[in-house]
Amino acid sequence: MNLADQACVPCRGGVPPLAPDRVEILLGALEPDWQINAAGHLERRFPFADFAGAMAFANRVGDIAAIEQHHPDLHIAWGACRVEIWTHKINGLTESDFVFAAKVDRAWLQRGQHLAV
Repeated sequence: MNLADQACVPCRGGVPPLAPDRVEILLGALEPDWQINAAGHLERRFPFADFAGAMAFANRVGDIAAIEQHHPDLHIAWGACRVEIWTHKINGLTESDFVFAAKVDRAWLQRGQHLAV
């Protein structure tokens, strides 16, 4: 099953973050622009031609977050929306972080159907 077809499972805390080898495997299942940043969070920058496109995409990611009960950090600027994902309760990555990232990838690939960017 594709990661984007799975549901995010809310973390209640008390579980360890994913092991580095599992992070690498799941990172390989995402679009190639995702990376692990210095803080150990999943991060991807999405380019846009203007601020309005970046804002519209951020709103779409927010809609997905509300449905999935996930809480990404969104950084919006002229020409870009950067999405940063991690599980706050454990200050690390879980499988649901990668599921959420895959859903963001799907929204990016389908943006012409949903957004005027």
